[in-house]
Amino acid sequence: MKIAVDIMGGDRGIGNNVAGSLKALETLDIELVLVGRENDIALELESQSYDKSRLEIVNADEVITNEDEPAMAVRKKKNSSIVIGMNLLKEGKVDAFVSSGNTGALLSGGLLIVKRIKGIDRPALGVVYPNRRGPSFLLDVGANADCKPKYLQQFAVMGSIYSKEVLGVENPRTGIVNIGAEKEKGNELTKASFELLENTDSINFVGNVEAREIPDGEYDVLVCDGFTGNVILKLSEGLAMGIFSILKDKMKSSIKNKLGALLLKSGLYELKSSLDYSEYGGAALLGIKAPVIKAHGSSDEVAIMNAIRQAKLFVEYRVVDRIEENIALLGGDDSE
Repeated sequence: MKIAVDIMGGDRGIGNNVAGSLKALETLDIELVLVGRENDIALELESQSYDKSRLEIVNADEVITNEDEPAMAVRKKKNSSIVIGMNLLKEGKVDAFVSSGNTGALLSGGLLIVKRIKGIDRPALGVVYPNRRGPSFLLDVGANADCKPKYLQQFAVMGSIYSKEVLGVENPRTGIVNIGAEKEKGNELTKASFELLENTDSINFVGNVEAREIPDGEYDVLVCDGFTGNVILKLSEGLAMGIFSILKDKMKSSIKNKLGALLLKSGLYELKSSLDYSEYGGAALLGIKAPVIKAHGSSDEVAIMNAIRQAKLFVEYRVVDRIEENIALLGGDDSE
């Protein structure tokens, strides 16, 4: 299996992305293609020990920045790491693509270069969402701010497949994120989507999910429009960081608290690890014809390694094939 990694993406620079890629090469049975400025990548690799037969560099002189307009950048910056990586994927030269770069450009590249799966109206970004009982899968988290009910139906099918195949959930409990549990609650989108999902045979639909129920982990797949999903994701990240910051301050406030912190240290590390995005890698772009993982912009080398691991599972469990098989049963937009 060969996975391409966008070395120019993210906030931490080339060195971080190369280090994360080498960690993945050490632990996973894969080959890697590092896409970016060849000379800079070669310089980072000079002092490193790795299996050279399993790593290749593909030069990309241009970089799509966060300031670029995504669709325009994909059309104009043909020699950027995102565009070249997507073309390698489209041409079958790699099996998956990982990037921590511009999210909009990655979405545009997926649509314009790799193309949608037949029957999918809108691709979605889905993330593994840590909770008390184990990870849930939340989608969409930003690809589609405005949605139609059939989009949410397609998200539910794709999310259920990902949960089952990659996360190992036998019969994923799927719900719509809403302001109340009752069928009649919500806005036009959620009420119409409820009708569609309860009549979709390929999923285990269990109704509406209130936001306060999400951290409990009773639901395996959480479906919503991209605006709502992005707010949930960013609020959760901020809340987790805020809680740990408060705990850290309190534990340093007295000798008594410092002693208590020593006793709780291992448990707190386990809790932090269970809530850490880097443990899960990134967001899966579902609904296009090949596997793409969008790593967090602030991903450290561990997060990059885990994003590559996630891409490997995406390929191994034939998620794209399973989506194609199941989405054909729903109908939808047949345009390419």
